[in-house]
Amino acid sequence: MFLVSCLTVEKKQYTYEFNGKGGGKLTVKYINIMSSEDSAGYSRVEDFDDLMNSYINGSKIEEAYPEATNISKRLFEENGVLCGEVIMDFASLNAARLYQFDKKSPYMFYASSVDGESYVESSGTYGGENMPVVMFPSKLKKLVITTSVSQPSDDSYVSLLGEYIKWKKR
Repeated sequence: MFLVSCLTVEKKQYTYEFNGKGGGKLTVKYINIMSSEDSAGYSRVEDFDDLMNSYINGSKIEEAYPEATNISKRLFEENGVLCGEVIMDFASLNAARLYQFDKKSPYMFYASSVDGESYVESSGTYGGENMPVVMFPSKLKKLVITTSVSQPSDDSYVSLLGEYIKWKKR
């Protein structure tokens, strides 16, 4: 989600919790929100403003999950990096980007690098690069998937934690 503009993250963690009625709650945690240093004329200040205006106070999340309801968003510092968290309710698996053929089939999450994300780990079974789907037994009530987006060791990325600290002091 933070791939538009010059914003990126190190990792994303998806946590699905089912309510027994075909829906549930999805929490997406964005770990280490960063700006691309080689961005065309953008500064960290402008990238932080974009983060606030487009994602936290804007509608980018709602556009990415149009069927979600009760969406809450926040930024916070954790382990010395800037993180974001989005929590939303979903009435159907499709609304939360999950799939299940029938009630006995596993839940499935498509973990393709097409979105700039690469599979890292999960509480399910990963099908590998040729079948980038994470499968979870249908009896589970909680699913967790972690993906990688950008590596902070790359000198072309700069943390936005400093901008967040300045903003928080205002």
